[in-house]
Amino acid sequence: MTARDHELKKDLAATLETRKELGPEYEAELIDAFLEKVDRKLETAIDRRVRRQAAETQMAVARGGRPRTGGPGPGSFGERFGFAVASLVLAVPLSAIAVVNAHLPGLLVSWAGIVGVNAVNAAGLFPWQRGRQKRGDNASDWE
Repeated sequence: MTARDHELKKDLAATLETRKELGPEYEAELIDAFLEKVDRKLETAIDRRVRRQAAETQMAVARGGRPRTGGPGPGSFGERFGFAVASLVLAVPLSAIAVVNAHLPGLLVSWAGIVGVNAVNAAGLFPWQRGRQKRGDNASDWE
């Protein structure tokens, strides 16, 4: 339990104790006061997080890198997932063409190519991925 959690727990206990002393007619006001404290704590935490992320972004840009967005971008989950989905979608017609023209050997060759392309992408061996890795912008750096 963090110090903030402990403080909030103390505030809730004090609110409940006050309710016992004052009675149920003051319940709405006590709940409103407690929720305002919670709201202020949340706003403070959110402001702190936003300021920290803004500072991290400014530092990344100042160092010549890209800001960490965690969203779609080179090396992100979205890009890797999209590449995998596109390769599987293309695998269906490629498999059909290979089977019609070369039967089982054609199917094996086409799937070896599909697996190979996905392995190269996962390993980051495409030329456009090498520059990202040298700068340290690969997926492990992203949040």
